[in-house]
Amino acid sequence: DGKLSFDEFKAYFADGVLSGEELHDLFHTIDTHNTDNLDTEELCDYFSKHLGEYENVLAVLEDLNITILKAMDKTKKDYQEASNLEQFVTRFLLKETLNQLQSLQSSLECAMETTEEQTRQERKDPTKPEVLSIQWPGKRLARRLQRNNSLSSNNPHSSTVTFYKCLSFIFSKGWIEEDSQWVIQINRLQKLIDRLEKKDLKLEPLEEEVLEENARSHIMIVQHQMSVIEEKVEEFRLALKQYVESASAQGGCLHVSIQKFPTNFRFIVYEFWENSNAWNSHLQMNYSKAFQRSNVDFLEAPELITTMLVPGKY
Repeated sequence: DGKLSFDEFKAYFADGVLSGEELHDLFHTIDTHNTDNLDTEELCDYFSKHLGEYENVLAVLEDLNITILKAMDKTKKDYQEASNLEQFVTRFLLKETLNQLQSLQSSLECAMETTEEQTRQERKDPTKPEVLSIQWPGKRLARRLQRNNSLSSNNPHSSTVTFYKCLSFIFSKGWIEEDSQWVIQINRLQKLIDRLEKKDLKLEPLEEEVLEENARSHIMIVQHQMSVIEEKVEEFRLALKQYVESASAQGGCLHVSIQKFPTNFRFIVYEFWENSNAWNSHLQMNYSKAFQRSNVDFLEAPELITTMLVPGKY
């Protein structure tokens, strides 16, 4: 209806830091007309007073949007009739533009996570923060914040400890045979977990490791977190099965496992690759690209991919 009630305001503006009471106070601060609804004029008046340097940023973004849309329109009209070389250049420019935008997005996400984490540490407020309850572009970040919160503790290395404990859990489920080469690595990981949990943790290496030529130096571990649209679950399962079968058949793939949360439609896929080169080659395969394209329709938000290199020796 052109206005925001408090519930609508809270659903959009909750950032996982402010409490419900603080959001309520902010709502009434912006509501200068005292109507218990926010209109466009009130929102503009409030935020325009606090833009600072971001006034220039938002202006540039508006120009960027217009420029990109014009380029997309031109590409749509000219690409099919262009020569092979011209089409190649167009594809390269599209890819490079996307890479630049993703790099900028990563920087912004890092800044958001850092500032919000700093605020939480300074406040140390036991009041439960409000979280997002509707779909919008920032929901992926809110989920990441919730995930980070669940891993946080007074121990600055708790995220690393939790990750290795997760690895131990995966391997303890019987997916790896007792006589496998992984058993030795699991034992070493367990020792590392014990060290990480000690208060007098020291990460300085005790000795320098010299890798032999052609030796496997690092194992690439990849975690995919995907929240699937309820109506698309069965289609997603089929696509995921085909993806896992194809990935497992690759020479550099050591293991693939899937976890599904029982209370929602969230899936986590773990992939173990011999090295980063094997992982990068896998990303260029048609089955991998097809799975990524299908996820655009199946997922309620972009998947979250986390990678980690683990020394192959351990």
